[in-house]
Amino acid sequence: MENGNQCDGAGEYYSAAAVSQAKSTTTAGKVIRCKAAVAYGPGQPMVVEEILVDPPKAMEVRVKILYTSICHSDLSAWQGENEAQRVYPRIFGHEASGLIESVGEGVRELKAGDHVVPIFNGECGNCAYCKSEKTNLCQRFRVNPFKSVMTSDGTTRFSTRDGKRIYHFLNTSTFTEYTVLDSACVVAVDSQAPLKKMTLLSCGVSTGLGAAWNSANVQAESTVAVFGLGAVGLAVVEGARTRGASKIIGVDINPDKRNKGQAIGITDFINPSDLDKPVHQEIREMTGGGVHYSFECAGNLDVLREAFLSTHDGWGLTVVLGIHPSPRLLPLHPMELFDGRRIVGSVFGDFKGKTQLPAFAKQCMSGEVRLDEFITHELPFNKINEAFQLLIDGKSLRCLLHL
Repeated sequence: MENGNQCDGAGEYYSAAAVSQAKSTTTAGKVIRCKAAVAYGPGQPMVVEEILVDPPKAMEVRVKILYTSICHSDLSAWQGENEAQRVYPRIFGHEASGLIESVGEGVRELKAGDHVVPIFNGECGNCAYCKSEKTNLCQRFRVNPFKSVMTSDGTTRFSTRDGKRIYHFLNTSTFTEYTVLDSACVVAVDSQAPLKKMTLLSCGVSTGLGAAWNSANVQAESTVAVFGLGAVGLAVVEGARTRGASKIIGVDINPDKRNKGQAIGITDFINPSDLDKPVHQEIREMTGGGVHYSFECAGNLDVLREAFLSTHDGWGLTVVLGIHPSPRLLPLHPMELFDGRRIVGSVFGDFKGKTQLPAFAKQCMSGEVRLDEFITHELPFNKINEAFQLLIDGKSLRCLLHL
């Protein structure tokens, strides 16, 4: 599958794009029946069942998903950590890659057969936000965990076999063989790009690496601390490594993260459970006053405070990447900012998805960015509940599901 080829009975090979184009001539404009993993309640095992997927409407595309993976955002949403965001039945998933099956009216920049990755933080290209160099948000298609329907008409494109609507998730919904997305939330990548690896660009790698490159603009010979060595945190490590950081400190309570972190680029590892002092104090002692940049990737406010205090006064910068379901506010006093430490949030690594992701994909293809270490497990799609358990148990970075 990674080479994008399929074999017929005579042994001849056809490109996956050609297969998709051939299929689209028979399915375009029609309802498709396919398998999807449907969540019916918080924490309940997902049910892999047949659903109906409507054709795309104006400025929408229908995508055949080939690979999808599970992110902590999927996990927290599936568990229903934020009650206000709960809506069921729903199809989760936002990291994926695949081929366009058909396009709706008005779509010009995408066509059937294109190799694509979905993005949860869309880019229409026309609003004041998209035209601004100061943000990667979009007025209409920015990430919105409360959104569960299509933007154009407030309805869904998924339904059960008996006609009940199934809700969308994060502009994407990729735990299905076919999905419908706004064209602003789909990025075409080089047809030679390995789609298996391109899946990582939908969220984790772009978010973490982009935070190092774009949000913080990590400089050569600088010092970095990364709190939380999941996929996003390790992508930060990769970004800091490629920028030439002299010291990259990984912080995690899971001792198994040490080896994975060292394989990607950490120079030092701290397990807070092994310390008899606050983590920020240990980091200040290791770095002569604190790091230039810290990254909070754990979604924990106590960890966020440690990350903030681990940076050097006068010039330290903390980038917040973790998702925080808690109603608690920032654990900082305003006067602490007068010591010269700064704190910012980062969405999708400050990448403008449709504008900048194709070039980033080429950097990954050339080997400038290493992706192999992030895919730790691969399973067939029908074992999606096992894949969730791997993430819950802290055993996987990204488990790739083959559709």
